Amino acid sequence: MEYRKLGNTYAVRLDRGDEAVSSLTELALRENIAFADIRGIGAAGEVTVGIFETAKKEYHSTTYTGDFEITSLLGTISRQAEKPYLHLHITVCNPDKGIFTGGHLNRAVISATGEIIVTVHPGSVGRQFDDAIGLNLFSFA
Repeated sequence: MEYRKLGNTYAVRLDRGDEAVSSLTELALRENIAFADIRGIGAAGEVTVGIFETAKKEYHSTTYTGDFEITSLLGTISRQAEKPYLHLHITVCNPDKGIFTGGHLNRAVISATGEIIVTVHPGSVGRQFDDAIGLNLFSFA
C-alpha cells in the first residue's frame, strides 16, 4: 500500500497481494483517522463477503476466488474502543456473470491494483453494540 495525503483526503494505491481491509485499517491507525468515508475500485483475486441475517443476528460469509473487478467499494471508518472500525461493502463482477456478488466486505486480496479514496471528516463517531439489532451501530454519545 502506498498513499498520499491531499488536504483532508488520502489517495491510496493497493498493490497486488495487499489485503484491502487490513491495509485500510493500517492507514487509519498510522494517520489517526477517527471518522472518514471510503470509496474505491480495482481488481481482486479473492473476496470474502458477508450477508447479515437479521432474524438470527449473524453474518453468513462466503469466499470467492477468480478474476474480479471491484465495481464499487464503499464504507466508513469510525472508532470503537479507541480503535479503527471499518464498515465496508463491496460489489464485484467477473467475466462470465456481470455483477457477481456483493455484501459486507470481510476480505479482498488485490490481484492488480486498488484505487481507494479516503475522505476524513472533522470530529469522531464511535460504535456501540446494539443488542436488539445485533450489530455495532454509530454512537453519538
